[in-house]
Amino acid sequence: MQTPNLNSADKKQLDNLFEALQTARNTFLGYPVSKDFDYSELNAFFQFPVNNLGDPFEQGTYRVQTHEMEREVIAFFAKLFRANPKDFWGYVTNGGSESNLYGLYLARELYPKAMVYYSESTHYSVRKNLHLLNVPSIVIKSQPNGEMDYEDFENTVRMNRHKPVIVLSTFGTTMKEAKDDVAKIKGILRNLAIQDHYIHCDAALAGTFGPFMEPRLPFDFMDGADSISISGHKFIGSPIPTGVLIAKRSNRDRIAKGISYIGSFDTTITGSRNGHSPLFLWYALKRLGIEGLKARYQHSLAIAEYCEAQLKAIGIDAWRNPNAITVVLPKTSKAIKDKWQLATEGDIAHVICMPNVTKAQIDEFICDLQNCSEPITDDEFAYDFSLS
Repeated sequence: MQTPNLNSADKKQLDNLFEALQTARNTFLGYPVSKDFDYSELNAFFQFPVNNLGDPFEQGTYRVQTHEMEREVIAFFAKLFRANPKDFWGYVTNGGSESNLYGLYLARELYPKAMVYYSESTHYSVRKNLHLLNVPSIVIKSQPNGEMDYEDFENTVRMNRHKPVIVLSTFGTTMKEAKDDVAKIKGILRNLAIQDHYIHCDAALAGTFGPFMEPRLPFDFMDGADSISISGHKFIGSPIPTGVLIAKRSNRDRIAKGISYIGSFDTTITGSRNGHSPLFLWYALKRLGIEGLKARYQHSLAIAEYCEAQLKAIGIDAWRNPNAITVVLPKTSKAIKDKWQLATEGDIAHVICMPNVTKAQIDEFICDLQNCSEPITDDEFAYDFSLS
């Protein structure tokens, strides 16, 4: 049966969309998305209904899948995050929100009577996930730099020390790219003699380059994390939002349920899962490797240092957290915000120097700031949700 072609109006709509996306892609600095990817070598794989149904580490009955590549991606990040080589598991998710949901779900199943603790700088999706899981929680204060206030955390946990503890730490907060210290959190729990605890680290942005920071900041399995999530479309880059969840296999085994008709375990949030995303990540990691990821971080860091210096040179009070590729600045006019798509919360905005950002882009941004005469006004919708 022959499929009819699009009419001229529909083709025009597609052409307009392409032009709009191209324009928008070229002028954003406020969102953590890498756009310097080229997956054209994988175009042939779009003819297949790739569905990574079930657990990637189990042999299911559906064969149009990329589980082998998915397992390699998981193994890559498990090693990068210093997981026990004999006790790791994971899967490629639809993004950071799903990854965090799984980490919290796993923690809740292990400790159904636990209290969850997370800082006020935590990604907005965490509140939604806790509501979906129906888990009680307490918000911990943040320090001015966006990092968790450990004194408030310790005092709050002490008042509830009769309950198991689940901590949602963040390694790269939405607005300020602050990093919670997992080793310090683990130490506090140890000092309070709380044996039943679980730490999930939301490392959506900074986890992929965290191991290359100097000095290195504590966030991975050896530092005390029980599960870690990252985003694939952020630092690495992907045409489809994607994430990775790494956990301990021993914990996963305690909640796995077998499903006979798919010939696999029901261990993931969604049953049918995008099978192209693992292929993209596998391809990118094979091309980049550890040294390529490290080089991307060094480039981003250099651009962030340049951006901060240029903003300060024109009298703007800009700053960064140590090792951060995010430059924080006072909120801008609506014209600047709209052109450069700057995420804004309260009185601050930020520029995120992803690997695709160049000095030329920063120079154009600085020039726009210098030449903009539009006053800065209060915006009822000042907060732009970050990409999860």
